[in-house]
Amino acid sequence: MRGALIFEAVRTPRGRVRRDGGTLAAVPAYELFAGLLAELSRRGIPEREVDDVLVGVSTPVGEQGADLARVAIAVAGWPDEVSGGVVSRMCCSGLDAIASAAAQVASGGGELVVAGGAESMSRTPMFADEPAFAREDELGERVGFVTIGVAADLMAARFGIERSELDEWAVRSHSLALAAPATDSVVPIARGGDLLLDRDEGARHGMSGPALAELPALFGQDPQWARALGRFASERVDRPTAGLHTVATAPQLADAASAVVLGTSEAGRRIGRQSRGRVVSWAHAAVRSPGLWAAEAAARKALARAGLEPADIAVAEFNESFAVTPIVLSHQLGIGEARVNGSGGAVAVGHPLGASGGILLATALDRLAERGGGFGLLVIPAALGLATAVIVESFS
Repeated sequence: MRGALIFEAVRTPRGRVRRDGGTLAAVPAYELFAGLLAELSRRGIPEREVDDVLVGVSTPVGEQGADLARVAIAVAGWPDEVSGGVVSRMCCSGLDAIASAAAQVASGGGELVVAGGAESMSRTPMFADEPAFAREDELGERVGFVTIGVAADLMAARFGIERSELDEWAVRSHSLALAAPATDSVVPIARGGDLLLDRDEGARHGMSGPALAELPALFGQDPQWARALGRFASERVDRPTAGLHTVATAPQLADAASAVVLGTSEAGRRIGRQSRGRVVSWAHAAVRSPGLWAAEAAARKALARAGLEPADIAVAEFNESFAVTPIVLSHQLGIGEARVNGSGGAVAVGHPLGASGGILLATALDRLAERGGGFGLLVIPAALGLATAVIVESFS
């Protein structure tokens, strides 16, 4: 098995979605990703050497429908001979695209592959594809579909996480995001000669636990609680009638894209590039829907496949799919907060669904480089009980 080396990892800033039109609301997802392909060209990646482009998209409909990768290849002016496709595994889509690309490289299916994700939640809202399980009550019952915030509150209740812990995590996320240094992995977005955005949006000054405690809970009275509790009746989870997560501890909606260049050592020599690191292992897991706790199983599978222990992880990027996720996963794996989400996370600066996997990878590599290298663990849980984990190693 040949290794999947990482030659580049870039991303756009995360633009916050707003009702009156966010900063990136005029930019389609394919254009966000095409901009990163153009940036890879500027950074010396020869387009004709790329065997495939895989784009993670959570909501593949409308502008994001069909084959967004091929559309972005055309918009970027890349050669017609470059192949491309879409991977869709809900919030795990971007990480899954990276894992799929790593598998291509490791198995000999491709010498140089670009993988990442793109999502414009301003232009293509979540569930714009109108999945049947969200429209048909009987099917929704069979698959355990509920409002994602109910699933997050259910997870907090199941693991005994208090509202105050969730609020304090949000304060931490905003504080760390505000203090995060600028890095070369973030590619500014310009349109028509005008700079639209050069840094993540959303992080706020002056956040405090007492202030967040005043915010109303969002999901305490959601009518889908009966379905959620019925799916786990044997566990006797008590419903948090007052609700737990608020607008501050839910992930911000965002627009963004990410792209990672993976390849073999032979490809690196051919294009004259030194690798930044490698994809070591990956794993998928699932639990009964609507549980959000498959992340632990995915992480432990990925660790076992890499021959690593949680203590070997220098940097962890646990997607803040609500504040409960990194809190519980940190406890389960015994990875202290000092190693987790050191640049903040989605509750502060957004979760652009399909783009998030590549963003976590780029962020992990930047943080590992500051430490002189080491291993990073990336984990994203998703609706319908899914989770994906990827382990990377930085060489610098």
